[in-house]
Amino acid sequence: MKFDPKQISRVTTLPADCVLRKDSPLGESPLWDPRENVLHWVDIPRGQIHRFDPASGKNTTHTIADKVTSLALRSSGGLVITLRKNFAFFDPSTGVVERLDLVENDHPENRFNDGKVDRQGRYWAGSMNEVHIGQPDGGLYRFDQPGAVSKWISNVTISNGTGWSPDGKTMYYTDTLRHVITAYDFDTVRGEPANPRVFCEIDPTSGILPDGLTVDAEGFVWAALINFGCARLDPEGRLERVVTLPAARCTSCTFGGVENRDLYITTARECLSEEELAAQPEAGGLFRCQPGVAGLPETPFAG
Repeated sequence: MKFDPKQISRVTTLPADCVLRKDSPLGESPLWDPRENVLHWVDIPRGQIHRFDPASGKNTTHTIADKVTSLALRSSGGLVITLRKNFAFFDPSTGVVERLDLVENDHPENRFNDGKVDRQGRYWAGSMNEVHIGQPDGGLYRFDQPGAVSKWISNVTISNGTGWSPDGKTMYYTDTLRHVITAYDFDTVRGEPANPRVFCEIDPTSGILPDGLTVDAEGFVWAALINFGCARLDPEGRLERVVTLPAARCTSCTFGGVENRDLYITTARECLSEEELAAQPEAGGLFRCQPGVAGLPETPFAG
């Protein structure tokens, strides 16, 4: 469905508050950890993995000598992450990074970007060309376990938000500079997407770009839309609700908190002019709102 930003005047609009002021160039990959009731998130260019405790307001940071582009819980403990070129395991208690499979070594300009675990515990992460932005030589990969990586989608500009319907049978996938979120039929047993169709298409001249996403318990898609806000889209791709925040570059979102009723949103400062930064002092920070619906807990990586 074509996305019409003018629909914002006809739907419920909710505010988000800044719960953590940071100057992140590119905050991304928010992830609620119910084991500790904290939110993990990353700052990609600084190689930082953050741990935000909403009860205390404290944010602790691990800095890694590489870009950190996405993360997920690991069923055996700790986190699984993507670095610039590698899948890796990360132990927050020790700060130890175990580098695993290397991807796209034959494309030196490419790096990983966003990633998410499907409802069966497989980690999906995609890539982008970070030198020639928008060049369609990225891809989407499935990581089952160390030594088992497979490529499923090619010719990607910037691989971004991925999510699954509550029953796991529909996969949503964002290719940012194609201005589209695609829906796929998803074989939950084999872990295979098929039958792609446009879920939400954005006018390239609008200045709005789709980024990270999540799916709530009612099967609606929450998409972080740069230069718009965080949009709730119904299963047909129609705008149903909008979260607005005082930072134009909202990058991703996830549910967390008690019964997964809080929506956390990451933001970025990159690509903002000095004038825009002055007008958006909370850009690069972490935001939260009460969206009126509950999310689903993220499945840990099983490998």
